[in-house]
Amino acid sequence: MNKDELRAELERQAQRYMDINGGEVKTYAAQPEPERKPWRKKASVLDQAFQQELQKMEKELEKADTEGV
Repeated sequence: MNKDELRAELERQAQRYMDINGGEVKTYAAQPEPERKPWRKKASVLDQAFQQELQKMEKELEKADTEGV
């Protein structure tokens, strides 16, 4: 199917829709969906230090749990 045949088919479908439903048809090219890129925040030095402290605390808790048993 070439472009002219496709245009003719779309016109027929649009005319059929308007005849059956009595509605309006806008014929234009569909807009492409925007690319979704995940937003990522780069960890700052403070964020990294906080994560390290959390890991230290978790290790201490695990150590205390194993010693207490």
